[in-house]
Amino acid sequence: MFIYKRCSCRANPGKYDYTNRQVLQLEENLKLLGVKARLELLLMLKDGPHCVCDLMTHTKLSQSLISHHLSDLTSAGFIESKKEGKFVEYRLTDKGMNLMNLLGQLNN
Repeated sequence: MFIYKRCSCRANPGKYDYTNRQVLQLEENLKLLGVKARLELLLMLKDGPHCVCDLMTHTKLSQSLISHHLSDLTSAGFIESKKEGKFVEYRLTDKGMNLMNLLGQLNN
């Protein structure tokens, strides 16, 4: 009878500091970022604040679709909005800027 030898890594497992909730949140964020239009919006906002009409011009997406994506990105904490008169400007949060810096490193 042949007995398999266990590898040595199981004898001393590393510390795993992530809760199930944290892993699920990461999964949701990755799903959110897996949409090309949302990545385009984040890349535009990396250069500075924009209103929806600017984003429409550059992405060729409809106002309703952009608003939907912006709402999702706001809910995830990647962007925030600020009302300027009758216009709303969207900008990256610190979390969003950290994300874009990380994505920039992955793209090199």
